[in-house]
Amino acid sequence: MHIVVLGTGMIGTTVVSELAKFDGIDKITAVDVRQESIDKCIEIANSEKVSGRVASLASEEDIAKVLKDADVAVACLPHSLSLPAIKAAISQKCNLVDLVGSKYVEKKELHKEAQDAGIIIVPGCGVAPGITNFLAAQGIELLDEAEEAVMICGGIPRHPVEPLWYQVVFRLESVLGLYGKPALAAENGNLVELPPLSGLEELTFASPVGLCEAVVTDAHSTAYTLKDKVTKLYEKTVRYPGHWNKMRVLAELGYLDDTPLEIEGIVTTPRAISEKILLPKMTGISNEDITVVRVEVTGKKNGKKVKHQWDMIDLYDHGRGITSMAKTTALPAAVFAKWIANKSVTETGIVAVEEVIINDRFQPFIDELEGLGISFEYKEEVLD
Repeated sequence: MHIVVLGTGMIGTTVVSELAKFDGIDKITAVDVRQESIDKCIEIANSEKVSGRVASLASEEDIAKVLKDADVAVACLPHSLSLPAIKAAISQKCNLVDLVGSKYVEKKELHKEAQDAGIIIVPGCGVAPGITNFLAAQGIELLDEAEEAVMICGGIPRHPVEPLWYQVVFRLESVLGLYGKPALAAENGNLVELPPLSGLEELTFASPVGLCEAVVTDAHSTAYTLKDKVTKLYEKTVRYPGHWNKMRVLAELGYLDDTPLEIEGIVTTPRAISEKILLPKMTGISNEDITVVRVEVTGKKNGKKVKHQWDMIDLYDHGRGITSMAKTTALPAAVFAKWIANKSVTETGIVAVEEVIINDRFQPFIDELEGLGISFEYKEEVLD
């Protein structure tokens, strides 16, 4: 069984390293545009199964070339390359696990093409989207009548510093894009858009996290796949107290706008200027991070109001030498790729993770993640 990993940054390298430990996977090809990145990936993976390949990944055609003869691929690429990677996988009849969850509708339009190719494409298979999705879906499955599903997630610094108590794990451009985007949610079977940075609420996690705040952000594929199964569904992103109010002021003043702006003959955007100003304020004093997840699903079971809740608090992984965000993003994708490879997943088409990891598959997938160091605390509470 041959698996190709597209991109060898921190997440891609983690995917390669974990796949190399799994039985039944004979060959892993790590692909990147930079030889030095591939060399580092191979060194960390330290497995005879792994080989590297330098190649352009800038277009559908480029990606198709490296997927030739592969059984499964894992895309650890920027958002802009998600759709090209999916189209390339279909053309090469290669199963694909993609970390990017955006543009779900456009991806779903390729469902029949993927089915005709006899492959499965799984978009948004990281932590959020990813873990949060299938926890919400499972909570809904456990109820007779689901009333509300709330998916809460955030990557926060282990040692927060003023003035924003946040540090960038990947790209500030993506973070500010999230902050300025209306949040897709579902209510009464309909898709709704909620204002950016709205729905501010306080919540508390176990030590070492403590008090946090969350605002609504995009629910990705779950807004489409679960909207007819629950009365209300939305997602929230977590930060330390004070962060959201400061970012809301910037948004209200237009600093997060992406509209072109000319300054002394130079065309830029308020958001691009803000990125340059804010990045030093979001660098932090340590690369140690924490990823928090809380998924709450409430509804009726046997005539009683019940809440199912899962919490995850994951710290920087000193053993692997990677951030928690990289770990919790990479490991679900690696496990899902293994499940495709060993035929534990046989669906075809464009299939969201929450449509697969439920019911009989739910606990085995959770068990695998826990075996790799991602732990969950689950509780069921009768509310009346």
